[in-house]
Amino acid sequence: MKLCFKLKLMPQHRRIRCHFPPAPRLATAAAAKRMAESRRIPTISELPIPTSPATPIGITAGPDGAMWFTENFANKIGRVTTAGLFTEYTIPTTASEPAHITTGPDGALWFTEAVGNKIGRITTSGTITEYTIPTADSYPWGIAPGPDGNLWFVETVGNKIGRITPSGTITEYALPTSDVYAMRITPGPDGNLWFTQPLGNSIGRITTSGTITEFTVPSSGAMPIGITTGPDGKLWYTDANGKIGSLTTSGTFTEYSLTDPDSFPWGITVGSDNNLWFVEQSANNVASSSITGIINEYAMPTVVSGPFDIAAGPDDNLWITEDYVDKIAIVTP
Repeated sequence: MKLCFKLKLMPQHRRIRCHFPPAPRLATAAAAKRMAESRRIPTISELPIPTSPATPIGITAGPDGAMWFTENFANKIGRVTTAGLFTEYTIPTTASEPAHITTGPDGALWFTEAVGNKIGRITTSGTITEYTIPTADSYPWGIAPGPDGNLWFVETVGNKIGRITPSGTITEYALPTSDVYAMRITPGPDGNLWFTQPLGNSIGRITTSGTITEFTVPSSGAMPIGITTGPDGKLWYTDANGKIGSLTTSGTFTEYSLTDPDSFPWGITVGSDNNLWFVEQSANNVASSSITGIINEYAMPTVVSGPFDIAAGPDDNLWITEDYVDKIAIVTP
């Protein structure tokens, strides 16, 4: 699994699948109990992206009331209104493979260019500016706004955390452990940035002054991927080995097993209902969890759609990129 994961990060293997859709499994008694409690069936709709193949990856709510997303294969940034109207913008650097995107403190959208080795900025009117990362071939992936008014990003291959000011000045901080493949990053409730290290079996914390601390996930072989701050003030993360978990700012972990250990959970966010919402890429599900670990899973309408990232929208819905089928899904909790 780890070999497949590393291959999936390489440009020539970007579209491989690390799992085939798993056969249906019977839930464990504990999982069945959690899923039976407080179960509510959300509605899910899908919107086809105008460009195909697009390979949508990251998605975020923009400052203009629309959702913005990356088109990794098409080399574009996409915008979709809550009414379903699309606009697409081509990135100046060819074959840059944009990955994740976030709203910056300056009212623009900021995104990573994994193969282009740049950080991009796009205004809500579509003007794009690019900034080259000092470390060559660093493969920037996750990006998030920091409490210091800067943007923070991970360098998956460069094994660093980067910071970029709104004016484009980049500073890099080397990670203590090598080859951890840092993946996603989020602002924490404590004024620090928190990030996942899937091949390091750990979650990292970096202060705005650059001090890094690593916390080992209790489960052996864990692969934390997505991360967000939950409504309970904890960091919540997805573990590609079929779990989700929470972490206090002092380093205490709690883990919850999913029904299918091969579900490959990826992106995670907080919904308008104050639950954690995440996607299961291989199981083709979107799922929710209460802060006490009550988990509900729901099948995506399109089979083998490859749900990848998830973000809360201004309409109180959840918006999902479907990596394999070039669609954006909308979940009404």
